[in-house]
Amino acid sequence: MARARIADAVGLSAVAAVAAVTASPGTADLADAADLADGSGTTGGAAATGGAGGAAATGGAGGAGTTDGAAASGTARAVGRDVIATAVRYTLQVLAERAKGNTVEVRVPPFAAVQCIEGPGHTRGTPPNVVEMDAPTWLALVTGTLDWVSGVEAGRIHASGQRADLRGYVPLAGLGLRPGS
Repeated sequence: MARARIADAVGLSAVAAVAAVTASPGTADLADAADLADGSGTTGGAAATGGAGGAAATGGAGGAGTTDGAAASGTARAVGRDVIATAVRYTLQVLAERAKGNTVEVRVPPFAAVQCIEGPGHTRGTPPNVVEMDAPTWLALVTGTLDWVSGVEAGRIHASGQRADLRGYVPLAGLGLRPGS
């Protein structure tokens, strides 16, 4: 069962909030920022795959608000798990809309998974082309702060299968995070 589409305003707001945290002095990365959140609005559950090119996940989409936390260096703004979940789900939704198909499954546990990219599909079992990473890596990839090759080489992105390559699809243009995007 596919989830309802996340509105652009909500998704873009969540992505901007996450980007602001990762750019904050004193916050090493999104994983640190997420650990600092007070835990309100936590969503849970495992990801499920959608139909051809569809996004699916469990838990609520959450709002795009932020929570405040204390960073090791002082008062860096932290973002809650619900905002991270919304940002992940929204950007996966955008990927699935732009790269329609069901050849590659992109997984960002525990938040969501989508099938995308045209080509030979699969109908049952584990797909032959899988890309999997954690939320901080996915958000860095789609916002352009991490490139595909560096992520794979560093072991942050796990890609299996001949077509499990998102170069040409990420970073996602139009997120409004930097000039020309």
